[in-house]
Amino acid sequence: MATYTEATNLGDLLKREFEPIYNRESVTLITGQNLTLGAVLGKITASGKYTAVAPSASDGSQTAAAVLLADVDATSADKKAVILARGPAVVSSSYLVWPDGATTNQKAAATAQLAALGIVARTAI
Repeated sequence: MATYTEATNLGDLLKREFEPIYNRESVTLITGQNLTLGAVLGKITASGKYTAVAPSASDGSQTAAAVLLADVDATSADKKAVILARGPAVVSSSYLVWPDGATTNQKAAATAQLAALGIVARTAI
């Protein structure tokens, strides 16, 4: 019998949210990235656009500001995206997507920044 693997979906990541109309925002992802559901995002201060959180940056994107709620391919142009911008909400930490090379301490700091927005990451839900 064949084995099938189901792709990650919103229900895997998002466990609870107060009200989608309140918790979610439509934003612009900056060109040059192909991000997946659960990507932790930072907001670039000068443009107001979002990108994968970049702990070593100094343009605002070093601070975790949201979680991406669907795959978005912005490799060739800015793209609209739906994000989890605020809580109260609970996400599964197993499905958060971090940039390559993010350290345990950087992930912990970003998780704390999300918690300050009301987006709480839990390990077992």
